[in-house]
Amino acid sequence: MQRTTMDLWVGLFIMAGIGALLVLALKVGNLGTYSAGDSYTLVGNFENIGGLKVRAPVKSAGVVVGRVTDIQLSTETFDALVIMSIDSRYKFPKDTFASILTSGLIGEQYIGLAAGGDEAVLKSGDKIMKTNSALVLEEMIGRFLFDKASERKEDGNADSD
Repeated sequence: MQRTTMDLWVGLFIMAGIGALLVLALKVGNLGTYSAGDSYTLVGNFENIGGLKVRAPVKSAGVVVGRVTDIQLSTETFDALVIMSIDSRYKFPKDTFASILTSGLIGEQYIGLAAGGDEAVLKSGDKIMKTNSALVLEEMIGRFLFDKASERKEDGNADSD
């Protein structure tokens, strides 16, 4: 009797551990916070999406309002075409601004929507016209170094005149 009770508790403990791992996997995979039951799609063109991935959250004022459903390369403009699924409870004006932002210093990237003041709202399939691409750390460092090298070269030329 004592052995079967101990086996039962060990089994329950193992099942609780497996359940905790499942919850952790859902959190890491961004699968637990948003369901795309009743939603509409929006499209945005971005020059550079950085590390944005499919299933990345779409947030407005810090609230998850949707998910990125697909990322493609536009063969017409050669920029990234991002397709988003937005919960139908949230209606955004036509002049909404979409930016690719980063959670923390090196956290996950997501799309942030900043609502405008237009009376007309975006409908399913509409394109967000105002977009702001991701800040890529390597590009910023390269620009900084290039600017510093240019300044040093200009200072050297000014001294020799």
